[in-house]
Formats: sequence, C-alpha cells, structure tokens
Amino acid sequence: MPIAKHSRLVATTIAVALGATSLAACGSEKADAQSGPASLTYWTWTPGMDKVVDLWNKGPGKKQQITVTVKKQASGDTLVTKILTAHKAKKAPDLVQAEYQALPTLVSNDALADIAGESKEAKKKFAAGVWQQTTLGTDSVYAIPQDIGPMMFYYREDLFKKYGLTVPTTWEQFAETARALKNKAPDKDLTTFSANDSGLFAGLAQQAGAKWWTTSGDKWKVGIDDAATQKVADFWGGLVKEGAIDNQPMYTPSWNKALDTGKQIAWVSAVWAPGTLTTAAPDTKGKWAMAPLPQWSNSEDVTGSWGGSSTAVTTDSKNKAAAAKFAAWLNTDPEAVAALAKESGIYPASTSAQLSDAFMQPPAFFSNQPDFYTKASVIAKTTAPSAWGPNVNVAYTSFKDAFGAAAKNKSDFTAALKTMQDDTVADLKKQGFGVAQ
Repeated sequence: MPIAKHSRLVATTIAVALGATSLAACGSEKADAQSGPASLTYWTWTPGMDKVVDLWNKGPGKKQQITVTVKKQASGDTLVTKILTAHKAKKAPDLVQAEYQALPTLVSNDALADIAGESKEAKKKFAAGVWQQTTLGTDSVYAIPQDIGPMMFYYREDLFKKYGLTVPTTWEQFAETARALKNKAPDKDLTTFSANDSGLFAGLAQQAGAKWWTTSGDKWKVGIDDAATQKVADFWGGLVKEGAIDNQPMYTPSWNKALDTGKQIAWVSAVWAPGTLTTAAPDTKGKWAMAPLPQWSNSEDVTGSWGGSSTAVTTDSKNKAAAAKFAAWLNTDPEAVAALAKESGIYPASTSAQLSDAFMQPPAFFSNQPDFYTKASVIAKTTAPSAWGPNVNVAYTSFKDAFGAAAKNKSDFTAALKTMQDDTVADLKKQGFGVAQ
C-alpha cells in the first residue's frame, strides 16, 4: 500500500512474553562475518518491494553472491506476532521490516541482531533523531531506517484567506486560530482531536519532549504521564472542552465529509497526508498547503514522528553480515531508494534521498505547492528523538479507550493520561520486566 496508508497504520506492537528477558541481556549478538554465497529471506509488507529487490539481485547481490527473496506479510501486530513465533522455533527470516515502535519488543525477545559494525557508513545518511530510533539509546544498532513520517500542519489555503486566518507558528496561536474561526464561522472547526490513531498523540508528545519509555540499568522506566505529555494532553483537552475544535475520530465517513466540504479546514498530520486527503477529500485538490508543525515556543524548531519503518536483521539468520549489507543498500543506495519511492510510494528516511529526482515534483494533490518536498526535507531534519518500549500496544490500546471516552465526553484528559501510564506499568510488571519507579 502507498505511504499514505501504511504509514498511518497505528504503529502498535504485540509484547509477547516469550520468556521476557531484561533489556541488558537482549539483542547482544553481533552480526557475523560469514562470507561466501548467501540466500536470504526478507519479510515485508511494502508494495513493490520485489521489484526493488530485483535491482539488488541483478546488481550488487549478483557480484557479492547474496540473493534476497521477498516474502510478503501483513503489517503491524500480525507481523510482530509472526516474527516472535518463528523466532521461538528458531525459524525467523534473515530480514524483517519493522515499525520503529516494534523494535523494543523484538529486541526484548532477542529476535534482532546488533548490526552496529556493519552500519557505520549508513549512519551518516540519516538525521540523528531518525537513527536514534534504531539504537534504543545504546551503542547497538538493531535496524536501518527505511521510511519516516515527520509531522506537519496542513490547512485549507483558500479558507484561511477567506476567514482572515494566519497560519499558526506556535500552539498558542493554533488555539487562537481555532477560536477565531469559531467566532467567524460557528459551523466550522479548525480540526478535530481524534483518539482512534494513537500515533498522532504519541508524535505530538514526542515533539513536546516526552520520552515514554527509558531504561535505568536493566529496568524500564515509563514516563507517559510526564510533564511534556501532560502539557499536550491539557492543551488538546482544553480545546475540546471549550468546543474550539471538534472531537470526532479520524478516518470515518463523517470525518472525510468534514474535510471534503470545508467543515474542518486543517489537519495535524505527517508527510504522507496528501495520499489520505486524495481519498478522504477528493474535491479539495489544490486547495491545501503544508507548513511546519506549530511550536511550543518561538525559539524551538522541532517536529514529532507519526509512522515509519526500518529493515532489521534477525538473530536466527545464518548470514547476518550479508543481510546487514543488503539492509544498508536498500535504504541508502540512490537507485534503491529511488525505486522504493517509485514502486512503494514511501518517504525515505535517508536525508539525501529526500531531495532526489523522485521528489522534485510535489504530490499531485498539492500541485499548488511546488516546494512541498523541499519543505518536508527541512522539517524531517528536526525530528525529535523518540523512546519506545516493549509494550507499546498496551499503551496505545489504553490511549484509545481512555482518551476516546474523554474526547467524547469532553472530560479530563489528564485523568486519561494517568490511566494510560498505570495500565502500561502494570502490564510491564505482569510480563516480568523490571520496572524502575
């Protein structure tokens, strides 16, 4: 599926406790230095990946006698569960596509190999905040970034002009813009707060400086209810409670209609938004524009991330060094990344690839903004570091339940955040992970 669809899939993971071990003991196996012919299997959900891999098999792979076979899989929870089940039987593939949020779960189950030695050259091709997602804050490297979803602000350029609105550069201005629109057009909303895609809230918290999971020795520390996330929750909860914005979920027929008819005139989203808007609001083509995400202060320049995935090497692979070579090629070689953009519709994690020929023209839906991808590449470089843990799925499910109810009832978002924190901590303890207080 194109980036617009696969990157906004709720990036949840299954924290299957296949003998949940401490973080310190996991993923410690270094990629081997095995040489000679190698036949590798790659599990991925990305459309058109077989065509991209053909370039490897006919070119670099043929020279190095490394052949890669693509095995199409489902994404999200389904793939994570399948990988862990295969790993338990020591039959995992050589390479897997993994969303960034899934990496701690896979590492905690010792399913991913440390490829730090084989990825030294690749590291310089990525923004620090993007690369950090594959290291889990250590010197180990568990994957090569593939695609990313830097967050941005989308707005109806024509309606902003009609109502005399200014594109907000701070969240305070964002709130003022929402109120100003309500005063001028009570039947319209600037946007909605949606609780049916946890990745949006996670990205907003990330921008504010939140680090939901960190480690202390061999223990996990959960900081979902930290000051940064409380600030985000209070902000959006306040806007919902006063009726300055809508409270309906995204991706519904009602939401699509609101975007298509101009009832909602802005959307906080990510680089893949044009694809979603093409389907959700087809009558508005050429009427939207993209700008950087509003900041918490005028002195800041940072964005969050919503979606994206990486290419990882498993500990079950008998040819880890060869697999690491392929993973680096796939996500940094100009020909490979150009093919990924063409065949799969991804927005590449590699900074140089973001300004390649594949991104010289704006998305068709944004033909009115020629510098769309130039702006996107600048924004992508400001991606804040993230911090994921081994039970993202539990936190995300709790968010949907607690924040879903709070948004619907216009009740306290702070209480919903505490519920999310408590549920996540309780699950870690239940699984046998050490938890630092």
